[in-house]
Amino acid sequence: MPPPLSRREFLWQSGGGLGGIALASLLNGDASLAQEHGGVHHRAKAKRVVQLFMSGAASQCDTFDYKPMLIQRNGQAFDPGGRVELFQSNPGHVMASPWRWRQHGQSGKWISDLLPHIASCVDDIAFIPSMVARSNVHGPATFMQNTGFVLPGFPAMGAWINYGLGSITDNLPAFVVIPDSRGYAPNGPANWSAAFLPASHQGTTIRPSDRNPIFDLFPGPNNYITPQSERDGLQLLQEMNRRHSETRPGDTRLEGRIQTYELAARLQLSAPEVLDIARETRETQRLYGLDEPITAEFGRNCLIARRLLERGVRFVQIWSGADNGFPRRNWDSHEQLQRDHGDMGTSMDRPTAALIKDLKRRGLLDDTIVMWTTEFGRMPCSQGSLGRDHNPFTFTTWMAGGGIKGGVTYGASDEWSFRAAEDPTYCYDVHATMLHLLGIDHTRLTYRHNGIDRRLTDVHGHVIEQIVA
Repeated sequence: MPPPLSRREFLWQSGGGLGGIALASLLNGDASLAQEHGGVHHRAKAKRVVQLFMSGAASQCDTFDYKPMLIQRNGQAFDPGGRVELFQSNPGHVMASPWRWRQHGQSGKWISDLLPHIASCVDDIAFIPSMVARSNVHGPATFMQNTGFVLPGFPAMGAWINYGLGSITDNLPAFVVIPDSRGYAPNGPANWSAAFLPASHQGTTIRPSDRNPIFDLFPGPNNYITPQSERDGLQLLQEMNRRHSETRPGDTRLEGRIQTYELAARLQLSAPEVLDIARETRETQRLYGLDEPITAEFGRNCLIARRLLERGVRFVQIWSGADNGFPRRNWDSHEQLQRDHGDMGTSMDRPTAALIKDLKRRGLLDDTIVMWTTEFGRMPCSQGSLGRDHNPFTFTTWMAGGGIKGGVTYGASDEWSFRAAEDPTYCYDVHATMLHLLGIDHTRLTYRHNGIDRRLTDVHGHVIEQIVA
């Protein structure tokens, strides 16, 4: 009986699929297949991603999906024909946006006055107003946008990309998550889990506004640790881990834990520099809105995201909105849309536009994908008299940079912004497009789990060629 293959030998001999993809993440970061050839399956147009997630369901008909019908029939009965399925209410009257709409850029894209700064970037953005979700419940819908499934237990998009492409740098995590300081979105850290992928690919949480932005990054008070004892302890730990791992080949949980400890040691040196925005010029800090309380937090998060990206982090996810609370601290505007979306939109608008402009002027937007999304949309009719209920039938996602064609719109909702009418698009298609731009064929990024070749796009998805430059 031949001796068993080592993990690395198996990957070399297995060719495509699991072997071809996993090999990139197993090789040293500086010599990885992804860096050598700019992708795993074909040459990549993008190297990195920053995802902006609007938790709570941002309203497409108050931001990016202009519908004159809502203005013309404001206050009338909402009757699009057929049954209207709502989450927690009966259909109210047609509700026009409380914000005016204007055309912007050479593309003439209509944008609500809620988002004047993003409006100045429309010619760099590809809008997808025909997105559809498979759930109108926050938790499952949030899972779907992040993992491709409405059920828990599947890897996040950032984990898949980390798994497929590996790290660009050894000193920072490949996948970083910056949550809202007010709390986690529905599902919490499960939104950035590695699930059944090797544990080292899960997201690392950073809280820039906290005194200790990365849990346990530094020793607490009243300890007896000295720099020399810490070095000696790390050296001893590495030796013990090495001996332990030699007796347990192929244990990804152990490998992930060892890699995490080693990365934590490097983070003690790299993280303080990355998180120190005091060295940024006053002009840059003002660009991100750090001079105004309402934009300061999201602006800081976006600025730190840019610093992470330019230092080699592969995927950064920034959250706007926490789980439900009162007053609202997310985009779930059931009661008073103008008040709640007004706060959330203003806090996010200027920093988001700053991130696009800052990446562009530094030459990073060409190979960085900026993605803005939410879990589903909101209804064009009122809930009560001032709010909007959940709408899974159409919402807007947009992408910029990294090989995306700017100033275009793919698909359309109906005249009410109630249902997707042209080119209904699911997260599978967006994920397939993003992987394509990163040099990955989404049908070949697979991992064998419980007898099934799992992938981010499940058994669905196509590359949206109309938005690829």
